[in-house]
Amino acid sequence: MNQENLIELEDGAVIAFDEYGNANGVPVIFCHGWPSSRTMARLTDEPARDLGIRIISPDRPGISGSSLQPDRKLADWPRLVERIADHLGIRDFRILAISGGAPYAYATAAAMPKRVRAIAIVGGAPPLAEIQGTNGLLLLYRWMLVLYRIRPRLLRRLFYLARPILSLRPPVRLRPLILKILMLRPCDAESLRDAAAFEAIFESQRRAWRGSAEGVMADAQIYAQPWGFAMEDVRVSVRLWHGKEDRAFSVQLAEEVAKRLPNCKARFIDDAGHYSLPIRHMREILKDLISL
Repeated sequence: MNQENLIELEDGAVIAFDEYGNANGVPVIFCHGWPSSRTMARLTDEPARDLGIRIISPDRPGISGSSLQPDRKLADWPRLVERIADHLGIRDFRILAISGGAPYAYATAAAMPKRVRAIAIVGGAPPLAEIQGTNGLLLLYRWMLVLYRIRPRLLRRLFYLARPILSLRPPVRLRPLILKILMLRPCDAESLRDAAAFEAIFESQRRAWRGSAEGVMADAQIYAQPWGFAMEDVRVSVRLWHGKEDRAFSVQLAEEVAKRLPNCKARFIDDAGHYSLPIRHMREILKDLISL
């Protein structure tokens, strides 16, 4: 199962979402990373079908097929999730979030504890506005945070300059070169040599950039801002998965997040990085999530 759907909101805006896995399965809402879009959930399709799970993967506002929402905040997201669930006739559900999808999963769980049964966070972004220093972050993220704070106009211009390049679909023969340029951990590079995994990760990124630089930038800004709630407010069951080789967000940052969550079971995986963890362990992650 894989089909695009559109939900029209009261102001005429739309939210686009795809579905993967089993149409009659246990409902799980997927929160994609950054920069990314709803097709990142292709990573879940095969194991979700086997396990009887229905994956519902929306684009966030301004990303790919979803309308831009001016001045949106993280606190706006749970209402959209509620709208999607009501539209589909789903009473309660679980959430799977990868990387930059983590704040959106936490926000929904904090706002809707009676409908969110459990969440799984995979290589999740921490609350950047609360951490001391940036040593645990990918170098690119460090520079973006600095520019956001001291030269926001320059950062905006760089986003617009990057869009034409990052929207391109490179030839298949260049994929080994791309993986080399990215200087990935060996476990991540090896996982991304799989064609389906490469497409799920990088095509979802290209879709986001093709949608608009403004949407990608609006999504990025949310990570640098206070979330509007404390991690301690997330009281539903949380499964936190993090690779010990994760370069985007260090395992030390994930450990600090796990300590603050009242009902969290964390798994820190050897020889797993930011990309290889969801690629190699998706079946295990989903099976554990629906057991809660």
